[in-house]
Amino acid sequence: MHFLGMLAFSLSMPMGYDPTITFLSLLIAICSSAFALWIVCRERLPWSRLGVGAVIMGLGVAAMHYTGMAAMRMEPGIRYVPSLFVLSIVIAITASGAALWMTFRLRQRADVTKRLRAGAAVLMGGAIAGMHYTGMAAARFPKGSVCMAANTGLSSRWMPAMVIIFSLAVLSIALLTSMLDFRAALLKSALKSAHEELRFLAMHDSLTKLPNRSLLEDRLDQEIANAKRSEKPFFVLFVDLDGFKSINDAFGHQIGDGLLVEAAKRLRSTVRARDTVARIGGDEFVLLVDARESADAATLADKLLTAIGMPYVIHGHACQVSASVGIAVYSREIEREALMKQADAAMYHAKALGRNAYCFYEASMNEDAQAQLQLFHDLRAAIGREELVLYYQPKFDAQSGIMLGVEALIRWKHPVRGLLSPAEFIPLAERIGLIIQIGQWTVREACRQLSAWRASGYTGWTVAVNLSAIQFNHLGLSELVKHSLESNHLDPGYLVLEITESTAMRDPETSLKILHSLREIGVKISIDDFGTGYSSLLYLKKLPAGELKIDRGFLHDLSPGSEDAAIISAIIALGRTLNLEIVAEGVETEVQQSLLTRLGCTSLQGFRLGRPMPPDELIYAFTHGSFFQDLPTPDPHHVPKLVAQVHGRDEPQ
Repeated sequence: MHFLGMLAFSLSMPMGYDPTITFLSLLIAICSSAFALWIVCRERLPWSRLGVGAVIMGLGVAAMHYTGMAAMRMEPGIRYVPSLFVLSIVIAITASGAALWMTFRLRQRADVTKRLRAGAAVLMGGAIAGMHYTGMAAARFPKGSVCMAANTGLSSRWMPAMVIIFSLAVLSIALLTSMLDFRAALLKSALKSAHEELRFLAMHDSLTKLPNRSLLEDRLDQEIANAKRSEKPFFVLFVDLDGFKSINDAFGHQIGDGLLVEAAKRLRSTVRARDTVARIGGDEFVLLVDARESADAATLADKLLTAIGMPYVIHGHACQVSASVGIAVYSREIEREALMKQADAAMYHAKALGRNAYCFYEASMNEDAQAQLQLFHDLRAAIGREELVLYYQPKFDAQSGIMLGVEALIRWKHPVRGLLSPAEFIPLAERIGLIIQIGQWTVREACRQLSAWRASGYTGWTVAVNLSAIQFNHLGLSELVKHSLESNHLDPGYLVLEITESTAMRDPETSLKILHSLREIGVKISIDDFGTGYSSLLYLKKLPAGELKIDRGFLHDLSPGSEDAAIISAIIALGRTLNLEIVAEGVETEVQQSLLTRLGCTSLQGFRLGRPMPPDELIYAFTHGSFFQDLPTPDPHHVPKLVAQVHGRDEPQ
């Protein structure tokens, strides 16, 4: 602006500009601009700094102008009107102060409109122009003045081109620098966001966005340090979802992940904002709670159980889980790892009580937790070590006493604990994800054993295998059944697959598809534990089942004229209407056997008739007629009937 203004100034003499002095004026302008940028880039601009900056920058602008005037090297020298000279400096200082203040404010506010920025630029440019022309008005050139730089300096004819080139160069460099600075700012912002995201991912669970184990340990250390200083307790709650693995295996990981996300939201909404809720893996969560006493922690645990136990609808699938909660309280003598182990041990104890419960840690729980952990490790190795075995319980025709087949019941020959029943390890298998593998082994082994019996001449038996809810919904079930039958050269009609009533009714539409696919293979379907669930007769009549098994719970108090007898009679009538065979399991007394036979049960099974036994013992009992050794008066006709039936011969008349 200064040099363009000087080009607009003309005298009646040749004019020129001394290069050195002109460069000096340009240097002064550059230094003033750098100082101005330094001022407005500060985080704060107090009035004292604004005043000093305005004076320095204003004097710099004025010095640039009057040094540029001196570059003409006039003889005699230029004289200035003092009042206008002072006024120009005042204008420069005022304009500089206004420019600094406006630029700082505009820079601090991102919501400033382009109109305000343009207005500030016009005001700033007008003030600087006012200073320039006020300074020019203050200049007086005596008559006879000569420009000494006219011949030796920069000619006014070349000045326009030089000003344009220099201005374009400065603006181009400024624009390029601004673009590079903008891209650098974007890159810096992107790197900062990426760093923050990586830091978040490193310290949080990617699925639920809750703190992970690393962040939990850090916060637990902070809580311990605070507790030591304030001598106030805090509580650690270890939460494990009951039944999650069954849902995850049955419906897939998408449903399981959705369930975990919803459970995490419920846990987070139950506690206060300052409490920590972390997911440490699988379906396990840990809460750090600032509670004054145990009663407060117990109240919170009740709220957690209620929140987790509410029904879920995940991607259109209705699900329900419960929770087991272990609670440990911090004391000065305990460290982080020990505190976590205490809460974990309490959680296992709550699960052993029947789930959907909470327990406070007690010293005796450590031994139980260690034993439970050892059992987990042993169970993982049990299949490879061939420690799992099948026992077989015989099933008899209710009227004739003929042995119709067997039910395969799994046992675990633990090297230290001895023979374990399914109730002692199947829940563990579901928890650690081994139930599918164990179920597959059971189907294959039952088919192999039946094939071995048939090869030995025992050709008339069927074998029944129980399917867990997880295995029933597993995608590979049909292929497993086909391969097990084909590899052992078995007719599909000799294999009976038992599913519980509650499993069949959990998702009736899906259950129908699975059962029909199994029925197409040719295997028989039995509905186990009938009468204990919430059946829908609309779906029950559609199930391709051939057999109903009355739950043993109806047999405990069974007697003529009792309510249980009426229920069993109704079930038998329903079964006959649907053309189903009726099996009563859990027969333990002569009264039960006699009454069930009169009521019309097709076949019977229970300890009175035959206990579960290994394959060799079963054959021995069969060939020696010792199934009925507990009967007061064994029927001598039973054994010939059994032998004839098993070997495929006609019964003796």
